[in-house]
Amino acid sequence: MLIVQFFAYFAGSLANIFFIVTLGIGIYWLIVFKGQQVSAVEVMLPAAGSQIETNFIIYVLCALALKTLDVIHILVSQLTVSIFLIDWEKPKEKRVLKAGDQGAASSVSAWRTFLIANEWNEIQTHRKVHPSLQLFAVLLLLEVVGLKNLTSRDLSVNLHPEPDAYRAPWSPILRFGIAASVWLAVGLVQVIFSLVLYERFVEDKIHQFVDLCSLSNVSVFILTHRCYGFYIHGRSVHGNADVDMETMHSYLRKEEENLCPLRGLEAHSDVQTFEMLLTDSTRAFYERITLALMEVPQGTHVRPDLNKQRMKSYHALNRFLISFLEHRYKNMDYVVKDKFFLERIMDMEFQEQGDVSILYNDDKALFSRTLFYNHELALLLFETLLFCAVDLGAKDFVLATIVTFVVQKLLQILRSALGRRNLAEKTLVEKQFLI
Repeated sequence: MLIVQFFAYFAGSLANIFFIVTLGIGIYWLIVFKGQQVSAVEVMLPAAGSQIETNFIIYVLCALALKTLDVIHILVSQLTVSIFLIDWEKPKEKRVLKAGDQGAASSVSAWRTFLIANEWNEIQTHRKVHPSLQLFAVLLLLEVVGLKNLTSRDLSVNLHPEPDAYRAPWSPILRFGIAASVWLAVGLVQVIFSLVLYERFVEDKIHQFVDLCSLSNVSVFILTHRCYGFYIHGRSVHGNADVDMETMHSYLRKEEENLCPLRGLEAHSDVQTFEMLLTDSTRAFYERITLALMEVPQGTHVRPDLNKQRMKSYHALNRFLISFLEHRYKNMDYVVKDKFFLERIMDMEFQEQGDVSILYNDDKALFSRTLFYNHELALLLFETLLFCAVDLGAKDFVLATIVTFVVQKLLQILRSALGRRNLAEKTLVEKQFLI
């Protein structure tokens, strides 16, 4: 498995290198060739069908194949994460199920957990770039504005040549250079607009999700590897969240007026998101409970005894994680610390873990690595290469737009459907509640 992951990361990095090289070549020929005067031509494009053009197209196709492997690896990694929703709500009362029955049912509502699961399901495919707007803007610039006319084999830079004027054949190198440049430029504008304006003044779904966890009194425990993952601390500073509208409004007013503790995991801290490095013993105990949880089939037609066993395992895991986060286990404790500067720059952990787990303060919401949101560059490059590869074969930007749109939708549907199924399996929230 480790070797497979190594080759997947290697494929992604190699695809990036191939893309940078081919993009550089395309832009170079656009500037050098098209920047010449008709009266003083010194540099000529590679001949049509020459070995240089053939090798260029091969490089683009190799980059697309390698980036496809990278995207598949991202999908598999995200669709196999272990995720659990920790409910901190304490029951207000116990009610007897039946006369003579010694069991009792909790008065805690499950709707808060369903709400968090549903919101997580919604942001799984959330991106900084709007795919449909991206395609529309690129096609508008290439076809309507006429940037595609810069890719002819002559020195003409006229964006709107006369209908009866001579048109030189297209150059695949220039065509790739202009198409990839336009795609990246439009994508960059969207990312900047999203980060600088939209998320700051309109809606930031990632940080809104963290706020919603605090209001719902539900934390999110995510493991992407055996002992590595992310934690979103959603424990309510008010003690409970299963309250009426008036009480909830009073809670919000108290927070606005700083009349209650900070939302952070530690006292006098407002940090709610963390990177986790668990010890083997903690992970082994976690696996022991989740194994019993996963062994029982899920669904509405499960036998009552099996469903009861599943509920028992669910509550056991919830109690274990609450106890772990409250430092109740001396042999499975944790510390909270900041990463060193070099660790932040290199995105690695150098500190000795020892016998305790480590929760690194995270002010960048790195849990979004388990979502499409944090992989915008990989998705953007994949779509760029796909768009350009289809165009190199068909010499038709409209067809390339249609194919890219279909692939985008299929990728989104696949990620949404399989992510929904994984979320339902790991959190015990039935799929009908994940709208």
